[in-house]
Amino acid sequence: MTAVDARPESTAGARAESATDASAAPRPEAGTVLRFPAGFRWGTATAAYQIEGGATEDGRTPSIWDTFSRTPGKVRNGDTGDIAADHLHRMPEDVRLMKELGVTDYRFSVSWPRVQPTGRGPAVERGLDFYRRLVDELLGAGIRPVATLYHWDLPQELEDAGGWPERDTAHRFAEYAGLVAGALGDRVSTWTTLNEPWCGAFLGYGNGVHAPGRTSDLAALRAAHHFNLAHGGATRVLRDLLPSTAEISLTLNLHALRPLTDTDADRDAVRRIDAVANRIFLDPVFHGRLPEDLVADTAGVTDWSFVKAGDLGVTSTPIDSLGINYYSPSVVSAGSSESPSPWAGAEEHVAFTPAEGPRTAMDWPVDADGLYELLTRLRDELPGLPLLVTENGAAYDDYADPEGQVHDPERVAYLDAHLGAVHRAIEDGADVRGYFLWSLLDNFEWAYGYSKRFGIVHVDFASQRRTPKDSARWYAEVIARGGVAVGG
Repeated sequence: MTAVDARPESTAGARAESATDASAAPRPEAGTVLRFPAGFRWGTATAAYQIEGGATEDGRTPSIWDTFSRTPGKVRNGDTGDIAADHLHRMPEDVRLMKELGVTDYRFSVSWPRVQPTGRGPAVERGLDFYRRLVDELLGAGIRPVATLYHWDLPQELEDAGGWPERDTAHRFAEYAGLVAGALGDRVSTWTTLNEPWCGAFLGYGNGVHAPGRTSDLAALRAAHHFNLAHGGATRVLRDLLPSTAEISLTLNLHALRPLTDTDADRDAVRRIDAVANRIFLDPVFHGRLPEDLVADTAGVTDWSFVKAGDLGVTSTPIDSLGINYYSPSVVSAGSSESPSPWAGAEEHVAFTPAEGPRTAMDWPVDADGLYELLTRLRDELPGLPLLVTENGAAYDDYADPEGQVHDPERVAYLDAHLGAVHRAIEDGADVRGYFLWSLLDNFEWAYGYSKRFGIVHVDFASQRRTPKDSARWYAEVIARGGVAVGG
């Protein structure tokens, strides 16, 4: 998921001007159950570095996040993922929790340095064995495993060789994808190549708030292209190795954008951010092209000569579904942004407006209409492509009370509103096949360390005790009835 440093402020008050009219549709009567289609996938999601721990076990070597978290001042309280939620050792307990929730699917990520410590050469079987056990445990519990190959933990040795701004990293990723597919492909039917490449490129190499902490517009744009190339190359490898029934996907944190005012200047600000936040991935992956306006906007940074002949044929290798991660929308206007910025080529032209209304503990506005807007945009722009909401959730300052209970009504309200938005999008023709709640467990929240809690299961990091929150029980009820009850 995305750290707050990178997420622009947005204005809930501007919603009335810019949100689609469908967002104002009448709400069904209280007690009505908004039922989801048969076979809808009810899941939850995690990421390896955020929960696994075992940072030096089974041959695992440092990732860029191990290095970044040890760099003074980069992560709150100097926290690291060395232990995290200790999922490496407590995995069977965590699968039991999922079974009790009734989830049909579990989206996890594979730690690249646990499987291929240097980013080159053969796999470490001890590393693969953990994921073999995890997959077997999930299947035994009747839960479909959904494997994400990359959730930001690049082996440090590859970063030392240049990282994602270098073309070779894309080739190394395709090789790694083949290693994991060879080990798990007989039991894992759903595969995601990359999680949120925008964050990896523009937060890792643009404004430096994520690992590896570099600040270069050129490096960020090069990284974005090489993420696209890595996705396409890995997709081709997976097609060769997996059964024909396997589902191959990509997860993007597309930005729901709204102009502050209905002026040409503010609409152009939206266009600029849409190019560098959304279409920089959507166009190469689904249309085999670079956005012309993006190339023009960034001409002062690069001539894009790092895009080689044949690259866009690789990036546009067909996939079976698209994952969408959503937390909050952004309202933009003409202006300028602080430097260093993640908005390569747009910093001098775009500003973000502080939000009104309720906010999460991450200081993100609560606005479910943005999710509806994204899903219906994709319905129109990519007809026939199945969609999955692969992350959606909220951090709040919840805690265990003296009776050991964790009450989180704000999270329940957040999830209820966003599932309502998904249901409305489906009713309006969006082919949404599943919803993966972020997150199963409280975890290492990137640059925020352990100060922010997204889980529906509370983790006492001193004892590693797991306590399902009220939101976990609420989600179990939603899954059991196959939908959300209006007003309840």
